[in-house]
Amino acid sequence: PEPGRCAHFVLRKRRFCRMIPAPGRRFCGEHGHEEEQNDRKRIPCPLDPKHTVYEDQLQKHLQKCNSREKPKPVYFVQDINAGLKDVAEIPEKQVPLSSLSIEELQNLIIKLKKASNGLELQLKEQILSHQALQEALNDPKNGESAFKHLKQQASILGNMEKLHLLGPGRCFVEFGAGRGKLSHWVDVALQNVESVQFLLVERATTRFKVDGKHKRRDSIFERLQVDIQHLCLNKVPILEKKKLPVVGIGKHLCGAATDLALRCLVESYTTCCDGEDEEPAPKRSRAAQTEVAAHRSAGNESTTEDHKPVAGIVIALCCHHKCDWTHYVGREFFKSVGLGPVEFHYFQRMSSWATCGMREAPSKASTSEDGEDQTDDTEEHEQTLSRTESGSDTLQGILSVEERKEIGCLCKRLIDHGRIEYLQQQGYKAALQYYTESAVSLENVLLTAVPNPSLIPEPTT
Repeated sequence: PEPGRCAHFVLRKRRFCRMIPAPGRRFCGEHGHEEEQNDRKRIPCPLDPKHTVYEDQLQKHLQKCNSREKPKPVYFVQDINAGLKDVAEIPEKQVPLSSLSIEELQNLIIKLKKASNGLELQLKEQILSHQALQEALNDPKNGESAFKHLKQQASILGNMEKLHLLGPGRCFVEFGAGRGKLSHWVDVALQNVESVQFLLVERATTRFKVDGKHKRRDSIFERLQVDIQHLCLNKVPILEKKKLPVVGIGKHLCGAATDLALRCLVESYTTCCDGEDEEPAPKRSRAAQTEVAAHRSAGNESTTEDHKPVAGIVIALCCHHKCDWTHYVGREFFKSVGLGPVEFHYFQRMSSWATCGMREAPSKASTSEDGEDQTDDTEEHEQTLSRTESGSDTLQGILSVEERKEIGCLCKRLIDHGRIEYLQQQGYKAALQYYTESAVSLENVLLTAVPNPSLIPEPTT
């Protein structure tokens, strides 16, 4: 162990604990049971067995434990964005990919190619940048990993600017915010703009947040610690008070979280909590009309309708292998091409081949690149598929590494196309593009959507 640090060796992390023990002790409070401490016994916390507590202080600990059930915030609505309510549609047992026969796997690939036939699979490359990040991009103090994230954030902001989403009178909702770096750079880009709000949605408690860097008095930052699945934006007090167009953003929004965020924005946000007697369809149209009005007179709150419009969506996609049929917004598209939950299960597992590819002999460099790409600000983006889960035994001698990578990419595009069709049906002009080089991030596809003016009906007199 390092001098002055805990002497407990953490097997899972293959290193010593980095906590600082009390003077005269070899172990920190968490691992104090490894040495005699006046016969005091430590037991696993009943709320979260990942940490321990002194038995004689259990009751006191339960009152302040971070894992205790906390009062639900006003914007918490159980499963408001969950999607599929009837779980009977989902098979009880899903056979692992590794258990499929060669013939079954080949049939799946045939179905995949048939469903993908006629889709726009060659995405446009739209790698942009933004002046707000130029100083940081040119700073030699930033290491390679930080530089990769900065390039991605710069391109996301560049794409937002191209869609005219960086402007006054907006509320930027960052889903899966983590440390809040994307919102931070949007704030920097809008430093001379008035009436800007930020909502940072993150279900986990986050360390090393950059929230303290926001010095501008005009911009308002608020964190919402809630799962996107239960978030009703209409009930967020700051959005009830100010009727500003919303821009949904996210960098590497993991798997099903993307679908939850899309449904949160384009469904529950325009229909939830506005009264049961109003029809959803006119609301979508009025939302689009209000967005156009907001472009003409940004910041004029009196021109907005009773509900708040969604001005745009910009999300960097990630981790398709963590998608879920229950939450997936493109189920209707899958059904329209003769696919269902079983095929979706296998395709989302096979999608990991695009980034991990079960490489025969991964080099040290490629391994570290995947790690940087997947970990981002949290550990949620780690590739969790083992070689057995990915079906490597079945594939030995059948598909080359390049063929597996191609099939994985095809699975990703098919899943993403379902999202595009969903947004189009909701009245949005949606697109996919490569927003950065694969050397910077293997997850380099950006989903963008803005209200489609052609779907706005003429105002009635």
